[in-house]
Amino acid sequence: MSIPKTAKAALMVGYKKPFEIGEVKIPDTLEYNSVLVKTNSATICASDVHLWEGDEAGGFGDSNSFPRILGHEMTGSVVALGPGVSKDSVGQPLKEGDRIVWTHGFCGQCYNCVVERTATNCLSRRNYMFGRATEYPYLVGGFASYGYVYPTSGRIKVPDGIPDEIASASACAFRTVISAFDRLGDLDDRHSVVIQGAGPLGLFATAIAGRKAAHNVIVVGGPKRRLEIAKRWGATHTIDINEHPDPKDRKEIIMGLTDNLGPDVVFELSGVLAAFTEGMDMIRKGGRYVVVGQIHGKTAPFNPSLIVAKHCTVIGNMSGVTEHYYRALQFMKNHWDTIPWMDMISNHYPLEQINVAMDKMKKWEEVKPALTF
Repeated sequence: MSIPKTAKAALMVGYKKPFEIGEVKIPDTLEYNSVLVKTNSATICASDVHLWEGDEAGGFGDSNSFPRILGHEMTGSVVALGPGVSKDSVGQPLKEGDRIVWTHGFCGQCYNCVVERTATNCLSRRNYMFGRATEYPYLVGGFASYGYVYPTSGRIKVPDGIPDEIASASACAFRTVISAFDRLGDLDDRHSVVIQGAGPLGLFATAIAGRKAAHNVIVVGGPKRRLEIAKRWGATHTIDINEHPDPKDRKEIIMGLTDNLGPDVVFELSGVLAAFTEGMDMIRKGGRYVVVGQIHGKTAPFNPSLIVAKHCTVIGNMSGVTEHYYRALQFMKNHWDTIPWMDMISNHYPLEQINVAMDKMKKWEEVKPALTF
């Protein structure tokens, strides 16, 4: 396959500055176990917007490396396999032309990777979106027509029949939600679930909770377009924060739906600072609170004695590992006929319109836009 010398990329040249479309070098040599792909689709995550605005409180440190390529949700077709690569991370044969999603780089050799087996806490993690586009291997972000898969990155073949853009979306929000449900543990038809947030995280969580036969799946969020998707994906009830802006009103509705006990499980997937205290206030005694969306570096006033008084469990979850990427795609494949997954893809933009797409994400006018190349 003929590979050009450069790739077209949307370059972040500074915080809050418009992206610039430019050419970035394609590496002419590949590290052992690395892969070069041609990007088929890249979807925009809310965290891309936060990084662009200068909020890099996701635990990966501040970076003033410019120009750089944002984007961490992407699907690509293999154009070159580095030395030692013949299979994906679950043993499926891998060849040129195969479609894959790929993970951040987990070293597999540090204490957290080996002993604790929590690769999301890898002490030598190689992240996309933070390296300079002028330094090898150059293409370490999704908003470019070609991409570089680190030697330590997991890579999973995309099942036939799953479109590129929804496969891309699975490579962030969905794998994170799969991991969060693992951390939660038992969930069945005796449980009521509240999902705070109707963005991609919340919608994917709705799909899973509905298939686990939870007694109630109550989604709190907005705008209406997202709540309509939540209903189609498995929500038994939705609460529009625009129609019910007072947390007390929302709690009253939820208590009425849960026999005045409060929900057994609450997922915080909105990223809104005030959502944490609201979730803790509504959860029933002995309940479980899974916190995923609070990545912002801000402080919320909170009385920790509430955790004791409610005898509840608070669970944090950060990202996911290679198995969660695989399981997210398999869940999509297995439920393709019952969940209209493509509802989430709210628009398509050519790469040259990256600034329009990012602005619309910032204004909540998109659910999950996809960039085309």
